[in-house]
Amino acid sequence: MTFDHDPLLICDLTQSYSPHGGGGISTYLREKRHHVLARTDHRLLQIVPGAEDRIVDSGQHIWVEIGSEPVRGSPNYRFITRTKAVHEVLRRYRPDLIESLCPWVLPWTAINYRKSNPQTALVAGYRTDFPNAHVYRVARELFGMTLARFARWLSLGYAEITYREFDHVYTLGEEARAMLNRRGITRIDVLPLGVDTHLFDPSRRDREFRKRLECDPAKPSGPLLVYAGRIDNEKRAGQLIAMMRHLPGDFGARLLMVGDGKLRERLAAEAADLPVVFRGFVQDRNELAVALASSDIYVSAMADETFGISVIEAQASGLPVVGVASGAMPERVPPGLGLLGPVDDPAAMARNVMQIWQGDPRAMGRCARAHVANRYSWERTFQQLFGEVYPLALAHARGRMQARRRWRSGPPDLVREAG
Repeated sequence: MTFDHDPLLICDLTQSYSPHGGGGISTYLREKRHHVLARTDHRLLQIVPGAEDRIVDSGQHIWVEIGSEPVRGSPNYRFITRTKAVHEVLRRYRPDLIESLCPWVLPWTAINYRKSNPQTALVAGYRTDFPNAHVYRVARELFGMTLARFARWLSLGYAEITYREFDHVYTLGEEARAMLNRRGITRIDVLPLGVDTHLFDPSRRDREFRKRLECDPAKPSGPLLVYAGRIDNEKRAGQLIAMMRHLPGDFGARLLMVGDGKLRERLAAEAADLPVVFRGFVQDRNELAVALASSDIYVSAMADETFGISVIEAQASGLPVVGVASGAMPERVPPGLGLLGPVDDPAAMARNVMQIWQGDPRAMGRCARAHVANRYSWERTFQQLFGEVYPLALAHARGRMQARRRWRSGPPDLVREAG
């Protein structure tokens, strides 16, 4: 299926953007902009939170920041509450299609905008397992199991009410699609994301990289473990520090934490006696590619991953993965490409690290690279998005408009009687 009409103005709408915090959605926004500008005649409007209102209109690409307050405890992220300002931008540019990329507030801004602009097609990307990651696990720690289950039930109801309003929905994996299907949402595709296999490549390995790390060169040299992502509770970053305490000192493992987040300072203090380096957020993607390719094993304790761009970037760089058997991780790390253990079990993670290192991690990394190179590319992602997902949403929007016109005209006999 392909577009059968003139170029469109497509709008991306999200809370989950940070200029300094990375993240899957920030990567997606950047790669999508590159694709639109290089390969299509469409125009792209991207609306994100920022320090102040700002519009940069370069013709084919329009970048809009809505002045927003920082998220407490996450200084790299901001949260848009000024929905009227978003509505004004939408009214000014009148997009043909809006793609909502996060679950809170903004999906309903798009839905409310469509009430006065019913021809606008709405697409939702279900990119975060928020009933579990944002609601259930947080509520369980604060209020206990019973209230956490009730809160998750409420959030699943919110997801059902919200996403049924969209002309089409995509998830990043089969598990999320099945969950939404059970809630009666059927207009769904699975859209795998991509990786730049030219940037993230084992050839980027730098043999001098370890020497530049702030580790004690007198200690035994074992595997260099690496994690790239937010250092916060959702990503379970603290489990990686706990894992390091379960590794024997003479094993010689070192851990590189690439990223920023609200737990960074606390975890850095807790890990002061461990061979752990907190690199901070790496703005330069080439530098990130070198860091990954120069490491030995990628580690992640994230239990609610919906896709895991950082995982496939590590695999493209030739790394085996040690993670947890939850969320999308089993899809990303099939047997032979790494080892997955129970959630919140740092001792099991340590054992899996040791097992991989004592085997043939380079061979496993080569298999991981081949697996990713054959399956994931941004070109494939956007071919499906523009060639399947968007046309289905536009077709459903046209169907809505036709039904609206039929309803307004009424049955022929009633129209004649009214005349």
